[in-house]
Amino acid sequence: MEKKKVAVPLVCHGHSRPVVDLFYSPVTPDGFFLISASKDSSPMLRNGETGDWIGTFEGHKGAVWSCCLDTNALRAATGSADFSAKIWDALTGDVLHSFEHKHIVRACAFSEDTKFLLTGGIEKVLRIFDLNRFDAPPREIDKSPGSVRTVAWLHSDQTILSSCTDMGGVRLWDVRSGKIVQTLETKSPVTSTEVSQDGRYITTADGSTVKFWDANHFGLIKSHNMPCTVESASLEPKYGNKFVAGGEDMWVHIFDFHTGEEIGCNKGHHGPVHCVRFSPGGESYASGSEDGTIRIWQTGPLTTGENDANISANGSADKVKFGVNDVSHKIEGFHIKEGQAEEKGDPAAEP
Repeated sequence: MEKKKVAVPLVCHGHSRPVVDLFYSPVTPDGFFLISASKDSSPMLRNGETGDWIGTFEGHKGAVWSCCLDTNALRAATGSADFSAKIWDALTGDVLHSFEHKHIVRACAFSEDTKFLLTGGIEKVLRIFDLNRFDAPPREIDKSPGSVRTVAWLHSDQTILSSCTDMGGVRLWDVRSGKIVQTLETKSPVTSTEVSQDGRYITTADGSTVKFWDANHFGLIKSHNMPCTVESASLEPKYGNKFVAGGEDMWVHIFDFHTGEEIGCNKGHHGPVHCVRFSPGGESYASGSEDGTIRIWQTGPLTTGENDANISANGSADKVKFGVNDVSHKIEGFHIKEGQAEEKGDPAAEP
């Protein structure tokens, strides 16, 4: 293969354990934001464009498996191994409420109208919590056939999709009846599900395959074989002509959506890639790894040199700044843990 130009990512240190989930907010008046979940029990909020650290959400007592932001990036939600899902004020870092569960919470998602939180996990139960009435008991959807790995909302909150840790397929649930209305069949367990920004596609990663489904008629549109077992995949949101995938081989691969041909490969992580996500405008994508780092990759060449100071060419964090001075007013009042703004990369992440 002809030698491609090496992409140089923004390297975001700070987590001390593997990064297992990433979520970008939509574009807000303050820009867009990136939240990360890690086994170190401390989810982090960053400026989505620069990777600058904004704050750390403190309160979980176990690994955090899932994270998300609401439409306006004013609230965050996390699901944890401490048997809870928490709602946070994304402006101050305060816990607004903790929804207790009976086992590990593996997945969580805000509804599109941000009025509800959906959770799922080892209990094999999908729950919908009313965010306007924290004390109200959750609505429980029919029992899932297996331990829940991923959840998402579809069709203006009329449909829920979920995948299981221990069996293939994605189940689509009708919210009104609470019943499964369709199953998207896969051979291996689905480790990543993503609904495209325009609501047209469902992107799934199962084993060494990335599949794209019609989100309205549920037919399989594309199925592409991957060079390794992949854990996560994300479709470029603006044009939908390419997608990224990451997994066991520690690389972040870029593929042509139509042909499945690999058009790029980014190397830099020192452990398997657990999650990849495109930014809302498609100008960059982030990857989170077993090595404890998040890397933000540009989809094209940087047009200006303004971000040069943040770029770490050799994988070290020497120039990466997690200062709070140059980020928007969103960070005012965020409770910053003493010393947290220092780079604390996992030693395994250093070259």
